[in-house]
Amino acid sequence: MIDCPLCDSKNIEGEDFCQQCGQPLSDTHLANPPTAVERSLIRDRIESLNPAEPITVRPDAPVAEVLKLLVERKIGCVLVLDPEGELVGVFTERDAIAKLAGKLDELGSHPVSEFMTPAPQTLEIDAKVAFAVRQMDQGGYRHVPLVDENARPVGIISVRDILQYFTDKMRQ
Repeated sequence: MIDCPLCDSKNIEGEDFCQQCGQPLSDTHLANPPTAVERSLIRDRIESLNPAEPITVRPDAPVAEVLKLLVERKIGCVLVLDPEGELVGVFTERDAIAKLAGKLDELGSHPVSEFMTPAPQTLEIDAKVAFAVRQMDQGGYRHVPLVDENARPVGIISVRDILQYFTDKMRQ
């Protein structure tokens, strides 16, 4: 059996990808990471970042109210949940800039669902920090919603959390 370097799942010898998280297993023969920071990345779980509790809105919330919420809370992202509590999208400061671009007067009453990023990529809170870094890098994401085993939102991490993690690890 081979342990996945990201999620610690047991995989049958010879598998190309982890059956749990999809991580390639082709590099499991490589030497252990040479630095303490790199070792921490593959050991530590996202929950060690103390993720923020997500701020949520409904899809029909007026985008002007959502922008006000972002400013008041000094956050860069809200999760959009349907009435049953399912994650259907994420609305970020990047969405506001790219999709509203000075048209707030005419678009402010429109629902946030028109401007959100639908079906965002998520991670479970017990995923490894390295997996979060990889997902953010590959997707160009600044925020990643965290979900429980039932895919219900339980937190959110941002690139700022990752930078703080690196800073803390380098100081140790």
